[in-house]
Amino acid sequence: MIIVTGGSGFIGSALIWRLNQMGISDIIVVDHFGENEKFKNLIPLKFIDVFDREYFGSMVHEGFLKDNKIETIYHLGACSSTTMQDFNYLLHNNYEYSKFLCGNAVDNNIRFIYASSAATYGDGSNGYSDDESQLETLRPLNGYGYSKQLFDLWIKNNGFLDKVVGLKYFNVYGPNEYHKNDMRSVVSKSFDQIIESKKTRLFKSTVNGMADGEQKRDFIYVKDAVDMTLFFGENKIINGIYNIGTGNANSFNSLVKPIFKSLGIKENIEYFEMPEVLKNKYQSFTEADISKIRNAGYQKEITDITDAVTDYVSNYLNKEYSHLN
Repeated sequence: MIIVTGGSGFIGSALIWRLNQMGISDIIVVDHFGENEKFKNLIPLKFIDVFDREYFGSMVHEGFLKDNKIETIYHLGACSSTTMQDFNYLLHNNYEYSKFLCGNAVDNNIRFIYASSAATYGDGSNGYSDDESQLETLRPLNGYGYSKQLFDLWIKNNGFLDKVVGLKYFNVYGPNEYHKNDMRSVVSKSFDQIIESKKTRLFKSTVNGMADGEQKRDFIYVKDAVDMTLFFGENKIINGIYNIGTGNANSFNSLVKPIFKSLGIKENIEYFEMPEVLKNKYQSFTEADISKIRNAGYQKEITDITDAVTDYVSNYLNKEYSHLN
């Protein structure tokens, strides 16, 4: 069996979708559902059971992992809000729970693959290399990034780097993110704006010499992120921490322009001032160094940003928010 925590969430449900495509349905879903509609991501998917996060923790404490034939745990569940101010919640949800689950997985010889984040790189002044020897030099800009950094360091300091896999996801976008509200990708939010007003809004640049909308991120389509994730499930001798990105930074302008084209609407981008609360916490440039995953053997071609955005808009967003199925 395979366990996917955060299984009804964005990347988690997309991972289950891909596993189902591969003919795999012996999957246990673990999540904290709360007051949103992410449960809808599960409706088209095939799995054998679903558990609340805290209840599943009790099950693990009582020996569930020892008593059942679990092959792999994809630990993707976390609070992913970059604006979350309650660090006690982040500490419990993203750090303490991860330590508990990882320790039990290792003790029971279960493959453990967990979601870290590119938010650990902060403003990028120390680069975007996934070389574990540089972990201590990173300076996250928000509580979410720091909670992920803490767990990466715990993995390293406890000698687990050769036993588990950590994945630093960059800016993932695609189907099944509809429940994320303000934490949805720019593609998802811009689509809504364009449908409603025939225009979209992007932050003005706060960097001297950088034009508005030319802030760049490493945007990766969820289908590619899932394929990279499953590479580690299929290659069990590969461990360590790896970037999950395209290796090519693209501007926000280049991200939203294919939306207009897909909808047959003339480009109309309005730039507005970035809120003060974000100015010192905003990443104006990110670009994954993916040489490590390439050297590990991942050879699949990564979807071009225009093709990926077009697929997302044409086949999902513009079809009443169709879910992966």
